[in-house]
Amino acid sequence: METRELKYFVAVAEELHFGRAAERLGMAQPPLSRAIQQLERRLGVSLLERNRRGVALTDAGQVLLAEGRVTLDAATAAARRTRRAGGAGNPGGARNRLVLAVKTAAVHELLQRLLDAYAAQPGAAEVEILQCGMCDQEARLRDGSADVALLHVPFNSLAGFDSEELLTERQVAILPAGHPLAVRETLSMTDISDLPGLPPARWPRHGVYPPGPGPEIHDQTQLAQLVALGRTVAVVPESACSWLWSEHAAVPLTDAPPVVTHIVWPPHSRSPALATLIRTAVHLATGATVGDPRRGRLSLA
Repeated sequence: METRELKYFVAVAEELHFGRAAERLGMAQPPLSRAIQQLERRLGVSLLERNRRGVALTDAGQVLLAEGRVTLDAATAAARRTRRAGGAGNPGGARNRLVLAVKTAAVHELLQRLLDAYAAQPGAAEVEILQCGMCDQEARLRDGSADVALLHVPFNSLAGFDSEELLTERQVAILPAGHPLAVRETLSMTDISDLPGLPPARWPRHGVYPPGPGPEIHDQTQLAQLVALGRTVAVVPESACSWLWSEHAAVPLTDAPPVVTHIVWPPHSRSPALATLIRTAVHLATGATVGDPRRGRLSLA
């Protein structure tokens, strides 16, 4: 199958109407209908059930729609990374550039150490930092906007990626500075689960917000303001304390699961610059020098 044929089919499958699909694709309807019929003949299956009101997907059509979307996304991502590796769209046409997707204000110290250590490597590429909202790093990797990302388990999913573990840290509760619990040395999840007027903030896990009465948090600025106003309490990795305001207090949690930061990249990548960045990150995490085979993990727990 050609990418063009998949693009045609996905448009028809999503619109469930040849006329609307043709308009979306900027082409006439007859050649679109012929292209889909040719695709069905080549595959030997019916992809669409046609009637006067429009079309419906067959079971085979449902499969091709799902697979076709993945294939088209992968093709788009490959094109973006290829153009970037060749200097297209890079500042000044510079070659050898990597885009690193990170969550705003997360693991700031680790990120700074990684960038400094990588810059010292021979032939290091320029690294552009792509600041992302909650769980957006995964999407940026999949669509080719980023070459590599820092993801945080259990909040992000590593499915479909290659990864190396870099940092394990405990979580803390972020409270309004004037709250009675702010003077405690430690807290438990039970202590903060049902505070009057302070429903826990809801973070997306794998892109989905859990149910609950607390506000949905979309970025760090929103969270900081809501905590300062006494509208919510949040549970965040300890490294995120770098963005705290004077109106905030951070108290370690004794029973919150640890957060593990991974450096993550698309499988089968063949970029030498990316390989050097990953190798640098792993050696930074182990405390080893480049070329030292020792393995271990950083920990803030």
